[in-house]
Amino acid sequence: MKVNDRHTDPAKIEEVSERVIGYLSGLTISAMIYLGDQLGLYRALRDAGPVTSQQLAATSGLHERWVREWLHAQAGAGLVHYRGNGCYELTPEQAVILADEDHPAFAAGGFSLVVPLVQLWDRMHTAFKTGRGVPYNALGREHAEGEARFSGPWMRANLVPTILPALEGVVPKLERGAKVADIGCGSGRALLEMAKAYPQSEFHGYDSAELAISFAEENLDKTGLSNVRFHRAVAQTLAPDTSYDFILTWDCLHDMTNPLAAMRAIRGAIKPDGTWLIVDINGKPTPEENYAQPLAGFLYSVSVLDCLSCSTSEEGGAALGTLGFPEPVARRMAAEAGFQRFTVHDFGNPLNAFYEVRL
Repeated sequence: MKVNDRHTDPAKIEEVSERVIGYLSGLTISAMIYLGDQLGLYRALRDAGPVTSQQLAATSGLHERWVREWLHAQAGAGLVHYRGNGCYELTPEQAVILADEDHPAFAAGGFSLVVPLVQLWDRMHTAFKTGRGVPYNALGREHAEGEARFSGPWMRANLVPTILPALEGVVPKLERGAKVADIGCGSGRALLEMAKAYPQSEFHGYDSAELAISFAEENLDKTGLSNVRFHRAVAQTLAPDTSYDFILTWDCLHDMTNPLAAMRAIRGAIKPDGTWLIVDINGKPTPEENYAQPLAGFLYSVSVLDCLSCSTSEEGGAALGTLGFPEPVARRMAAEAGFQRFTVHDFGNPLNAFYEVRL
């Protein structure tokens, strides 16, 4: 027996071992979900009824033996229902989560957000040694698309019908014709949803990442909208002309290298009676409080892979990380930027906090 073994509890070793093996299992199953999403297997299963591996392979244009093994993995993980006699199907509940991108519960897109990141090991090793991350652009197009696919379904289902009407005086302004900015607009989907709903208003999307703006322009081209413009620019380039009626920052302040400078630029750009909606990760004030939350391990891990990297991509970056912008920090920084009114909203999203900020 090794000396260290005398001080270990076999029951606790088993507990930790089960947890670690569970995460290893989750990693391999995550890879299968990613493949099922990328290869269109979930979409082929949706509304198909019970199918064999031969039928699914024929429908999806893939090799039957590999499809069969994938189905075994899916059935074993409880993600696809096995009907017996070699037949498999997606239940309605499995379908909305894995195959229906229009449903707010759709989650398969999140795997194309994370899986590309875990392949960037050289970047991770360098960051841990130097403290310097990389900008959003360097994380790749697939990650950018995955980010939009992960957050987009819930946003599309809630932004226009639920969130905007809850903000004081915002919808009447948008109906009459308002000037709107989305700072850190990413793929532009939030801005496009608003632009479709309020054709009398003028919408501007700002993002420093060339990849994000390219993606947003592609999405704009598909809509035919004429009341939207995208700008490859940081928030600090906003003209301090108090011309914006409504400004949105959705899940981006914690990623910025200098969020306070962005917030001060928003202060200079917004009208005296304007509204700023901050949507950010619903973190707690202390790490100890975060540890008690079910998604803490996931969110801190995403921070290492993504958010911390973005926020340290410049010398002296803020390094907030995914959970580094909880309500007390948001309140303090908003006040430093010159805002006085700060209202918290709850729209039933466990990942995000919603702050209505005004002068």
